[in-house]
Amino acid sequence: MTDQEEAALNAMGEALLLANEGRSPQAYAAGSGGTHSGTFTGTGAGRGTGAGAGAGTGTGTGTGRSADRAPGPDSLDPLATAGLDADDAQRPEPAKQSAPESGPGARTEPPPRPHDLTWPEARRAARAAGRRLPAVSRPLAGALGYALAAPLTALTDLPSFDTSAMDGWAVAGPGPWRLESRQLLAGQRPGVALLDGHAIAIATGAALPPGATAIIRNEHGRTERRTDGELLHATRGAPTPGQDVRPRAQECRGGDELLSPGVVVTPAVLGLAAAAGYDELRVITRPRVEVLVLGDELLDHGLPHAGFVRDALGPMLAPWLEALGAEVIGTRRVVDEVDALMSAIGGTTADLLITTGGTAAGPVDHVHPVLHTLGAKLLVDGVAVRPGHPMLLAELPAGGHLVGLPGNPLAAVSGVVTLVAPLLRMLAGRPVPAPYTAALTADVPGHPTDTRLVPVVFDDESAVVPLRFHGPAMLRGLATADGLAVIPPGGAVAGQETAVLDLGWGTAGC
Repeated sequence: MTDQEEAALNAMGEALLLANEGRSPQAYAAGSGGTHSGTFTGTGAGRGTGAGAGAGTGTGTGTGRSADRAPGPDSLDPLATAGLDADDAQRPEPAKQSAPESGPGARTEPPPRPHDLTWPEARRAARAAGRRLPAVSRPLAGALGYALAAPLTALTDLPSFDTSAMDGWAVAGPGPWRLESRQLLAGQRPGVALLDGHAIAIATGAALPPGATAIIRNEHGRTERRTDGELLHATRGAPTPGQDVRPRAQECRGGDELLSPGVVVTPAVLGLAAAAGYDELRVITRPRVEVLVLGDELLDHGLPHAGFVRDALGPMLAPWLEALGAEVIGTRRVVDEVDALMSAIGGTTADLLITTGGTAAGPVDHVHPVLHTLGAKLLVDGVAVRPGHPMLLAELPAGGHLVGLPGNPLAAVSGVVTLVAPLLRMLAGRPVPAPYTAALTADVPGHPTDTRLVPVVFDDESAVVPLRFHGPAMLRGLATADGLAVIPPGGAVAGQETAVLDLGWGTAGC
């Protein structure tokens, strides 16, 4: 990426962040306080809370914009982080409580909780929570979907010898050429040198014999049988030196970097690695993810009836998480009992545990009490986004993480793109998807203070059309959506550019 491209990427990230926080560039540059107190420190163009520098209520110690170093494109989440570097990111911590005053009437306040973060702050917190998992070596057949842990460098020149790009004849010098009786096929040694004025039949991919200067295609030559042998004539004029030859190192030299770390291994990457001589690849371990589906009212088959509804999240989450780079080790139902949930969460060996439902404050919403009892550390407890407000992110005592998704399907989808996808990218070493914006074709009402995520489809002009069915419990709009439009607090009007999130059903998006 050029300096200009990186600067443009950073600028877009800044603009999108400001739009979704409803703040001006001037306030951003001054490190103005937000509406939540807490410490969010970063070393890039990150959002600082600027102690005492703004009119907000934030009291954190963020430094606002830093000129020390620019974030690399592989660590930038332009839609949310605005430059938080993955290697230096710090987890959001509650602001330190001031020492209590002594004497009568002394006033103490409890430390603030990481509650109701803005949508960009929540995405940033999810990225900051993750650390890249260890690297492993895997055979090519088992590396699909993993991210490269190291650069893929060429082990040899490609091609490693001069080859014919066409079926035809290899010729040496000017014609006509005396045609030799032997022929060269792919996989054969080229043998003796080709003398000047001679030609030999050759197949595509065969190594050129020493002395050959060009290839004449079958359709560009004719043979003449004579008493002293066969002659080859060119029918399209004399070939130029190197014509239809794939020269050695045309694609790369040995030692050249073919792919950077973090590139996801696709079928094309497997093909390139095989061509370059690799039998195995060094890749990042895929995060092991377990899904707990909570709710006694959920059915796993049949029609909804008499207060029971079908579980929509169990079938949807596992393949989606696999597409986002995870290894899903299980999806299981857990009854709405404290002890059952305590056992399931406390006994997990997953890098990331995902629960569905139970994150609010209802009579059977046990996620918060169980996390408190287990001694988990809440990093995000509610996000100012609609749908999906009661989502959470916690660090478990054993070192893994838990993301609590709301039980409503579209609200849970919001939780995946807000917390799960950024965290999985960090754990799996995957790159941040490139940001893009599109113009809205219609007005989209906004929440007064919260970001909205609205399913949209692209029209023929590459603008986005908001879809009708976007309630928290609805999946009808999402099933046909091309992405989620990020609508800032207050809403957006037709023609306004808005950020669009890829859902990443079959990619590393979000």
